[in-house]
Amino acid sequence: MQSFRTELENPLVEKDIIELEKKIIAFKEGKIPEEKFRSLRLARGVYGQRQPGVQMVRIKLPYGKMTFAQWKRISDVSDEFSTGNLHLTTRQDIQIHFVSLDRTPELWSLLEQDSITIREACGNTVRNVTGSDIAGVDKDEPFDITPYAHAVFEYFLRKPVGQEMGRKFKIAISSSEKDTALVFMHDLGAIPRIKEIDGKQVRGFKIVVGGGLGAQPFLAVTTHEFLEEHLLLPYIETVLRVFDRHGERNSRHKARIKFLINQIGIEAFNELVEAEKKAITDQSVTIDTSRFEDPSLPDYILPQTDYAIKNQLAFEIWKKTNVKKQKQDGYYLAYVRVPNGNISSTASRRLIEKLQHVIADDIRVTITQNLQFRYIKSEHLEYIYGVLEAEGLTAPGIGSAADIVSCPGTDTCNLGISSSTGLSKELSQLIEEEYPEFLYREDVAIRISGCMNSCGQHGIGTIGFHGSSMKVKGNVIPAVQVLIGGGNLGRGEGRVANKVIKLPSKRAPEAVRYVLNDFKLNLQDNESFLEYTFRKGEKYFYDLLKPLGNTETLLEADYIDWGHAEQFATAIGVGECAGVIIDLVSTLILEASEKISFAEENIDKGAFADAIYQIYSAFVSTAKALLLNHNVHCNTQGGILRDFDTNFTQKGLYTGNESFAELVLQINKNEPSAAFANSYLLQAKDFIEFATEFKEQAVEN
Repeated sequence: MQSFRTELENPLVEKDIIELEKKIIAFKEGKIPEEKFRSLRLARGVYGQRQPGVQMVRIKLPYGKMTFAQWKRISDVSDEFSTGNLHLTTRQDIQIHFVSLDRTPELWSLLEQDSITIREACGNTVRNVTGSDIAGVDKDEPFDITPYAHAVFEYFLRKPVGQEMGRKFKIAISSSEKDTALVFMHDLGAIPRIKEIDGKQVRGFKIVVGGGLGAQPFLAVTTHEFLEEHLLLPYIETVLRVFDRHGERNSRHKARIKFLINQIGIEAFNELVEAEKKAITDQSVTIDTSRFEDPSLPDYILPQTDYAIKNQLAFEIWKKTNVKKQKQDGYYLAYVRVPNGNISSTASRRLIEKLQHVIADDIRVTITQNLQFRYIKSEHLEYIYGVLEAEGLTAPGIGSAADIVSCPGTDTCNLGISSSTGLSKELSQLIEEEYPEFLYREDVAIRISGCMNSCGQHGIGTIGFHGSSMKVKGNVIPAVQVLIGGGNLGRGEGRVANKVIKLPSKRAPEAVRYVLNDFKLNLQDNESFLEYTFRKGEKYFYDLLKPLGNTETLLEADYIDWGHAEQFATAIGVGECAGVIIDLVSTLILEASEKISFAEENIDKGAFADAIYQIYSAFVSTAKALLLNHNVHCNTQGGILRDFDTNFTQKGLYTGNESFAELVLQINKNEPSAAFANSYLLQAKDFIEFATEFKEQAVEN
C-alpha cells in the first residue's frame, strides 16, 4: 500500500484520514484484529460488500443537500475509485461500490476537498441526519429546519459519545406536521413548532424517541410536545449518553434505543435523561440561522442549445406529478425519479453542465432515493424536462405507487436474500403500464427490502415486500413476505404494516394487481389507500392473496429470481450494519490508553465535557477487559460497572475505591470543569495501570 499526502486545510479531517491509512497498514500487517478493524473502518464509512475484496463507501450528505461542486466531485471519485455509479439511499446518503480498501484514504481526501465526509456514515455511530427534502421551500413549514439539521450534523460529528455505541443512532427532522422525514421511525425525531411564550413567538420542536424498523419495528414515543430551539442539541446529547451507558451491547439484535425504552419504560428513560443534564457540553445552544437564509440562485440564462421536447403529453404529465410550487412566489421545485436510486457519473456531469444556469446550487437527495431541484422559473421547466428526457430521467409519478423505494438487496449486500432491485423495476413498469391513474396518487407507497432488516423500509409501506425464500419439494425458491397497511399519519405518528403472507417472488406483481384491483372495486367515499387497509384488516388481505401461495402450480421461472438467469440459491453473509462487539482483552486496554490520549488533547483545548466522556469510556473499556479475562460477559456499560464491583471490588482483587461504579459514575454528578476533568483523568490512568499489571500477573500465573 502506497502512502499519500492530503491537501486539506482542516487538521481534524487530515488527522482522521492519515489515521485510517495507518490502521489499514497495521491491519494488513496483522497488528489489529479483524473484528476491531471492521469496527474502525465502519465508523469511517467503509462497509464490506457481498463480493469479497471490495468495499462500499457511504458518503454522508446532511439532510440530503449537495452543491454542484460536491455532486461533480462525487461523480469524479466514483469514476476513479468505483464503477461510475452513484446510489442514492433512503437516508439521503450516496453510496459507491466495489472500492479497494487500500484506496479509501485517498478517496476520502479527495471528497473532503469539497467538504464531503464519510466519517460516521456506518457503524455504531450517530448516522447521517435526515431532513425533509422540501425544507426551506415548504409552504407548510413554520420555519426552515435546514440550519437546525446542519447544526445537529456539525455538533455530533466526532463527538466522543457517538463513536462506539451499542448500535447505530438515526436522527430525522421534518419540515412540518406532515412529517415528510418520517420521524416516527427514527431513534430521535423532531418536528418544528412555534409557540407563544410571554407574548413572543418562540421556535421549538416536538420530540419523539425510540422509533425504528428492522425485524421488530417500533413507533417512536413523544417526549416533548414543545422543546425550545436552544435546548435541541443539549437534549440530543443527554439521550445519546443514556443510550450509550444503558443500551444493550451483547446482542446486536436488541441493541437499538427502541429496545431500551421498551424494556425500562419511557418514564424511567426520561429520568435517566434528566440525570445527564449536569454533565453535558452545553446547557443551551443558540443555532445560527443567518448563513442559510440566502439561496444560491443561478443566473437564469439558458444555454444556446436545442432542447425540443419529444413528447408534449409526457411533459404535461411530468409537470403535473413531479413539479410543485415553492413557498417563494414565482419559483418551482422539480423531482427526478431515479430508478432504484442509481444514477451514473456521466449523466450527473451532463446534468450539472446543462442545469447549473436554471436551478439553485442546492440539490437534494430525497428519502425516496430521488433528486430534487429548486428555485426554478416556470419558463425554464420545458428546458429542464428536455435535458432530463435526453438522459432517460423523465419518469412521472413522484410519491406514487410507481416511485418505489428499494434497497440494493442481493446486488451488493451481505444480508440480501432475494432481489429487491429486480422486483422494483418490474413493479414500477406494472404501475406505469397497467395502472396509470395511480401515477397521480400519493397514498400508495410500495417499499421493498432484500431481507427483513428493512433498509428498503418495507415495514411502513402501504404495500411492502421483504426478501425471503421458500422450500418446495426439496428445492429453494426466491420468495417475498407481503406486508399491507403501513404509512405516515403525520404529527410524528405512523403505522407499521401487517405481515400478510409469504409468496414466491415471481408472484409479487400479481399480488399488487390483486390488491389494487380490490381497492378500485371497494373504494368508499374517496377514502385513501391507507384508510382502505385499516377498514379491511389483515385477515381480509390474507384471504385475498392466499390463492397466490399455492406452490403446486409453480412454473420453471419461479425458481429464478428477478434479474437473474441461474436457479435461485440462498447465499447470506454476515451483515455489518451495526459493527461487531470486540471481546479481546489486550485490544480493549490499548483502546482505553488511546482514549486517554484523546482526552488529554481535549483538556488542552478546553473541551472538558468531551474529555470527561473519553475518560469515562476508558474506564469502561478497561473494566470490560478485566471481566472478560475472568470470563464474565456483560451486555451494558452499567452492567460492566456493577459486575466489576461484584467480581473484583467485593472480592478484594481491586482496592482502589470502595465502589468502582461510584468512581466511574462521577461523570454525571459533576459539571464539566477543568478541575474535575484533570482529577478524573488521573483516576483513570491509575486504573489502567492497575489493569495492565493485573493482566500481566494473570498471564504469569
